[in-house]
Amino acid sequence: MAYSEALAARVRAALAEQGGVSERRMFGGLCIMVHGNMALGVIGEELMVRVGPDAYADALAQPHAREMDFTGKPLKGLVYVSAAGVAGDDALADWIFRGLAFVTELPPK
Repeated sequence: MAYSEALAARVRAALAEQGGVSERRMFGGLCIMVHGNMALGVIGEELMVRVGPDAYADALAQPHAREMDFTGKPLKGLVYVSAAGVAGDDALADWIFRGLAFVTELPPK
């Protein structure tokens, strides 16, 4: 599965000042790691965000968000956000913040 290079470029630009960022091809797309922990991804035209179990219900309640069901069943703590949900820079920044808020609390790998 190909991923949106345009969305990936926007995510990279938004994370330009964030330390410890690396990329890895996973899930048929691109995953963004922060200090070795998966934080975000671009899968097709969608943004994948690791919000963690405590913020999961709130993330799912947001417009354009849905369960990440890559394996056929929901992966708790991970959501997909449709292209419409990250069309604006502020919306993308909000989702990136949600992903960083969770993974920056994890120990580095």
